[in-house]
Parts: sequence; structure tokens; C-alpha cells
Amino acid sequence: MKRIKQYIMAIAFFVTVALGAAMPVSAVNVFNGCTADPGSTVCSAAGTDKADSMIKIVINTLIYAIGIASVIMIIIGGLRYTLSGGDSSSTKGAKDTILYAVIGLVISIMSFAIVNFVVGRF
Repeated sequence: MKRIKQYIMAIAFFVTVALGAAMPVSAVNVFNGCTADPGSTVCSAAGTDKADSMIKIVINTLIYAIGIASVIMIIIGGLRYTLSGGDSSSTKGAKDTILYAVIGLVISIMSFAIVNFVVGRF
């Protein structure tokens, strides 16, 4: 049985590689969509040639995403805590979720401040 799984995996690998090699590959121009939404983050960086502004935009976007994920996890932890029904292991898991989400939110806020301070200085 183990040998059959290995054969199937090998065949799947070779088919994937063969199909991947046969497909054409090209770069995507992300600035093509700037006519539809010129105020987006990518489009606002399109006219700048400075690396620091591009880095700042990318890092700030990632930090915003982390902050949003932290807030969502706090909400999920609160729901888990509410729906735990008094079970001690479920309550502990919910408290841990909230704690780690709050730590993530604090770290993302601090990193946002640090990135803006460092990029603003140089």
C-alpha cells in the first residue's frame, strides 16, 4: 500500500512539473488597474521612484493587515469564550486566543510607529 502511494505521488509530481513547464509565463503589470482606482496604494506609489516610499507603503499595508487579523482574532476569542459553556479547557483556549491577539495587535501598532519613525528620519 505504501509503495502504491509513492507511485501515485511520483506520477502526480511529474505531471505537475510537465504541465507547469508547458504553460507560458509572463509578468503581470500591477499598474494597469490604476485607471479604475487611481487612489489605491499601488497606484499612489506608481509615480515615485524612491525606494523608501515604496518600502513604507508595503510595510504599512502589511502592518494594517496584521492589525485587522488581530482584531478578528480578538472577536473570535470573545465568541469562543462566550460559547464555551463553562468548560475549563475551552475557556482557557479562548483566553489564550484573546491574549495572543492582543499581543499581536500591540506589536503591530509598535512596529507601525517604528517603521514610520525610521523611514521619516532617513
